[in-house]
This record gives sequence, C-alpha cells and structure tokens, in this order.
Amino acid sequence: MTTAEVTDTRENGRSTTQLVRDVSQQTSHLMRSEAKLAVQEVTAKAKRGAFGGGLLVAAAVSAFYGGAALIAALVWVIALGLPFWAAALIMGGGLIVLGALLGLGGALLVRKAAPPTPEDTITSVKTDVETVKEGARR
Repeated sequence: MTTAEVTDTRENGRSTTQLVRDVSQQTSHLMRSEAKLAVQEVTAKAKRGAFGGGLLVAAAVSAFYGGAALIAALVWVIALGLPFWAAALIMGGGLIVLGALLGLGGALLVRKAAPPTPEDTITSVKTDVETVKEGARR
C-alpha cells in the first residue's frame, strides 16, 4: 500500500473516494425514487379530481332533467289533473335529489384533489434531508 492509500482508508477497508462515490450513487437513487413517488401521487390526485369533475357533470345533467320534469309536472297539473302530475313531480323531485347527492360527492372529491401537490413526497424528502443532516453532525 502507498502512503496515500493508507491515509485514505477507513477502518472497514473502504477509501474516502469509494464512500463519496457510494453516497453520490445512493443520493441519485433516492432522488429518482422520490421523483417517481411524486409523479404517482400527482397522477392519483389528478384521477380523483377528474372523477369528481365527472360527478359534477352528472349532477348538472340530473338537475337539468329534474327541472324539466318539474316543468312538465306543472304543465300536466294544469292540463290533465292529479294522477299525471303526481308521477312527474315524484320523478322530478327524485332527479333533483340525485343531482344534489352527485354534486356534493363530486365537489368533495374535487376539493380533496386540489392542489395537486405531492404532499407525501414532500414529507418524505424533508425526512430524508433531516436524516442526512443528523448523520453529518455525527
């Protein structure tokens, strides 16, 4: 062994150069893993938001047809009498209730999806940084 190798070798037989190379590779691997996690998290939130948006569209369509049925019920009340309007009123009220439920469900899903920040990944990266800082202090 040369003098440089002796002074550059740790107790476990690995040189400082090898240790620095290992840290560099591990850091690179960690950053790639964190990036993958962030992409997965944002994708999941976007899918949830899209589904919530679809429910909002379904709510709007249901409310529209519910309103149309209520208008038809009013027309039938004037033109034909109780049996027809009662059926139309029940149907229109049911569609409006369905629209309200779909709208509430969609609004909740959209609210949970926004903003699409990868919160789990951010927390994980902060933990990693703290762990590295703690290790550097030793």
